Amino acid sequence: MKKICAIILIINVLCNICIDLKADGIRHMQYNLMYYTENGAGDCDQTTNNLNTKDQAFKCIVKNVMPDVLTVNEVGKGNAYPQRILDNVLNTEGVDYYAFASTVSNPNGSITIGNGLFYDTRKLCLHSTFYVATSVSYFNGYKMYMRSSELAHGDTAFITFIVCHLKAGWECSSDRFTQAKALMNRLVNIGVADNYVLCGDFNVYNASEDAYQHFVHHSNPLIRFYDPIDREGEWDDNAAFADLFTQSTHSGNSTNGCFSGGGMDNRFDFILVSDYILNNRAKVRCLPDTYHALGQDGIRRNRSIIDPANNAVSVTVANALYAMSDHLPVIMDYEVNATLAISDPQLQLPINVVNPVGDQLTVLTDFAQGDILTVELFTIDGRLLHRSQQTVGAGTEQFSLDFPFKPAIYLLKFTDSEGKSVAKKVVKSL
Repeated sequence: MKKICAIILIINVLCNICIDLKADGIRHMQYNLMYYTENGAGDCDQTTNNLNTKDQAFKCIVKNVMPDVLTVNEVGKGNAYPQRILDNVLNTEGVDYYAFASTVSNPNGSITIGNGLFYDTRKLCLHSTFYVATSVSYFNGYKMYMRSSELAHGDTAFITFIVCHLKAGWECSSDRFTQAKALMNRLVNIGVADNYVLCGDFNVYNASEDAYQHFVHHSNPLIRFYDPIDREGEWDDNAAFADLFTQSTHSGNSTNGCFSGGGMDNRFDFILVSDYILNNRAKVRCLPDTYHALGQDGIRRNRSIIDPANNAVSVTVANALYAMSDHLPVIMDYEVNATLAISDPQLQLPINVVNPVGDQLTVLTDFAQGDILTVELFTIDGRLLHRSQQTVGAGTEQFSLDFPFKPAIYLLKFTDSEGKSVAKKVVKSL
């Protein structure tokens, strides 16, 4: 999605001005890949869970979302399976900039899967990694930093993604609590508040579970996590939370023995953030209005992701979600450094955009004399969504544009009749 090189190209070639990008966004997708390995458990084999089929479905999903950071559960141990994802899914169709952050897998020989993180190397760099071992699985931590224009001056923004997969099973809540305590004890020992993201398949059934409570109501505010959408409740098979369900994409009569059945009835997959990210204390701010489970339209309690017809994504994407995993990916955007600066003040146009936007985008102008503006809207990775012309008068004025686009960060370019241009960031909320 939001690619720095693409933005610079747009600005330099289309705008013919020099933009110093000091603001950017990160799109994060968390996904349980459901045994992305040739050695799956139980009935998950190359007949019921074929990797070639998964690759095609996974690629469709990734090309639709265009994440900058992809955190995953249940990827096969070692380097072969992450490399396969790079070769067959991420770095395809002209893309060559994704990398995999090496991770520590559970050394238990009977466990064939673990966690992982992929990232856009044009935007992010890997600083360091750590892990927290438990009796069941690892928490894997990846500290990343932005490739920003400030990096040459020794300054950038850091964000640490902690990926986990808590023990499955209704009867295993105490094991999940033990795992949660292991992570939080590690963060207590570190003793530093920071831009932390905790994500993964928690396998919790309700907010009342001890593991979830330990994450979001920990006694130490320095390391406490927050649910960006702030919807604690008894989620399990509760129609009031149907729009949050992430498992299962298959109903009882459509599973093949590998995919869990039962339809959409659990919120298992999460992205939680630290206070620093929730309240923009260190250059990174989450955008809770962008938090969603891909393909979840809220009308499929105990039904599959494709039955009834899906209203949230195309038929192609819905079928890909169905074929890839019994979980839905969870997505959220983050804002990093909230300004776009023009290097030459003489080139600036007296235009501002009111953020965040809803179904209407409001533009404020203050020209000395009337003019005709060309207005172009781009996705942050450079795709043109809209182009029109707008007549503006002298003095303070405002005009509105329809904005029927999904929640995300966009780039809005204005060009006056003399060819001067300015780019503005637009944040779309729900």
